[in-house]
Amino acid sequence: MAINESQFNFPEAELVKQTEICKNCKNIVVGKGNANAKILFVGEAPGKNEDEQGFPFVGAAGKNLDKLLQNVGLSLDNIYVANILKCRPTENRNPLPDEIRAHTPWLVKQINEMKPLVVCSLGNYATKFFLANGIVEKMDEQPGITSLHGKVREMDFVGLKIKLIPLFHPAAIIYNQRLLSSWNADMEIVKKEISAL
Repeated sequence: MAINESQFNFPEAELVKQTEICKNCKNIVVGKGNANAKILFVGEAPGKNEDEQGFPFVGAAGKNLDKLLQNVGLSLDNIYVANILKCRPTENRNPLPDEIRAHTPWLVKQINEMKPLVVCSLGNYATKFFLANGIVEKMDEQPGITSLHGKVREMDFVGLKIKLIPLFHPAAIIYNQRLLSSWNADMEIVKKEISAL
């Protein structure tokens, strides 16, 4: 691993470092943007580019996210971006329950430190994680992103009051351009919630 592991010597990082995907990755991908922002975007997991560069959303989906955010006047100056997994699953496969269980305490730590008022979950895994209140065993019981996108939900997440706004993953929009109009409409909702902060 190319990272300096000594910078991550706290219990939540230790859980991540013990997973098989961490042993096979180049970088632990923590997050990027403004760590004091009141808006947090959370995706699923790093991909190949993210693993190589050590930052989330730097590949095609990241470029698409940047463009989509710019369309509503947002940038990394006003938001923070992270993933539920801190390491890339092999071949970009779906996260396993044990991996989510081991990696998400670090995300919860970030959320507790950041105290965002709005969380935008990107795609199914992130959305189900928040709706399940971080309980991996309850993720499968949650509805999918297609029925939830753009619907603001006020909730307590691990003791913190947040507004959750599920959004389609930027990668999904690359592969299905028909989702773009839904994303644009959803981002207007995000913008409205942000302006009320």
